[in-house]
Amino acid sequence: MWRNYFLMLLDRLPTPVAICRADGTITVVNPAMAAEWGMPPGRVRGHHLLDLFRPADSAAGQLGRLAEALRLNRRSRYTIPVRWPAGGADGDGGAERRGELVVEPVGEPSPTHPALLTVLRPADDAPARPPEAEVGPLEARILALVAAGATTAAVGKAVGLTPDGVNYHLGRLSRRWRVRNRTALVARAYVLGVLDPASWPPAPRA
Repeated sequence: MWRNYFLMLLDRLPTPVAICRADGTITVVNPAMAAEWGMPPGRVRGHHLLDLFRPADSAAGQLGRLAEALRLNRRSRYTIPVRWPAGGADGDGGAERRGELVVEPVGEPSPTHPALLTVLRPADDAPARPPEAEVGPLEARILALVAAGATTAAVGKAVGLTPDGVNYHLGRLSRRWRVRNRTALVARAYVLGVLDPASWPPAPRA
């Protein structure tokens, strides 16, 4: 019963997932993973994982550590950079996609055949930005300056607007995002991905 429930959940996951034997043979695969190869799940089962995904040159160390972990029955997570044809099984061998396979031994400890839970993270799978996150370059620049602590007058001078013009844009964004003050406005800008969380001084996300 629990197995059927697990498989049902797996089928509905939008994330590409496969379960393999210790030797890399795929035993369970969800439609999202099979779609990366343009095949139904039944045709992917039985393939070796590394026949489908080619490890990057930098992955040799991770593969070695994973093999050693399996030998010693350790439960650790390993990330392996991989490549695969953009067209899946029907690819012409030209364009490639890149991403990571996150591999983790799961299930009951076994010296022979532990199961491997494998999740694919394509490098080009950036989450779609919600419509409210689409702001113009001027408003993004204003938000960055406000996040840095600039006064209304300083923001206006930097972007070539009067203080009333700055307040107009801030008020417009506040109404659109349903926030009441500048602190909440800046927080919302970061949550929506308008501002780059890794940048200081604050800057709009590219």
